[in-house]
Amino acid sequence: MKRDFKVWDIWVRLFHWTLVALIGFSWLSAELGGNWMIWHTQAGFVTAGLILFRLVWGFAGSWSARFKTFVKSPSQVIAYLKGEDKSEHLSHNPLGALGVLALISLVALQVITGLFSNDDIFIEGPLAHLISYDLSLEITDLHEGVFNLLLAIVALHVAAVLYHQKIRKETLIQAMLHGRKPAQTPPAELKTPVVALLVALTTGLGISLWLFSLS
Repeated sequence: MKRDFKVWDIWVRLFHWTLVALIGFSWLSAELGGNWMIWHTQAGFVTAGLILFRLVWGFAGSWSARFKTFVKSPSQVIAYLKGEDKSEHLSHNPLGALGVLALISLVALQVITGLFSNDDIFIEGPLAHLISYDLSLEITDLHEGVFNLLLAIVALHVAAVLYHQKIRKETLIQAMLHGRKPAQTPPAELKTPVVALLVALTTGLGISLWLFSLS
């Protein structure tokens, strides 16, 4: 019989929902344009810190947050797709892990391109002055293209979550709210490495503040 166990720490859950809000706001502010682009740029600075925090936490955080816990080999992903994998995945499943990596990578690329882009009117990234005007315009086009790809990946992610939630009856949305998931076997105790947390928070906050100082 399955019991509920704590799987996701508060920091992973805060990262998840803050990123959801930032992506939504970035899309809305870009659509509105005008002075909203100032807020769009500043949301990018916050996102940069958030992604850097998650990268540090992915290597030194709690067990379920670490990439090595849920990132699997290609053969394991194929086995999962074929239904041959009967393992109990308390963290992300092998296919979901690819989605997580894709989302983090695309958001990181989106932030980096945003730092060098400009809207050819009055808003430009804080690092745009380091490159030529023409290259900045090319990166701006890339920035817009990456965001469209990001939206597609987000749509796939939402569809996958709804499939697991409604069809497979896995309470993924609830788990990302309260951090608990049902399991047959108790997982390792969910501990927060304090030093790693301080490093992750300091690193993320530091990069955001630095970018704000450049604007």
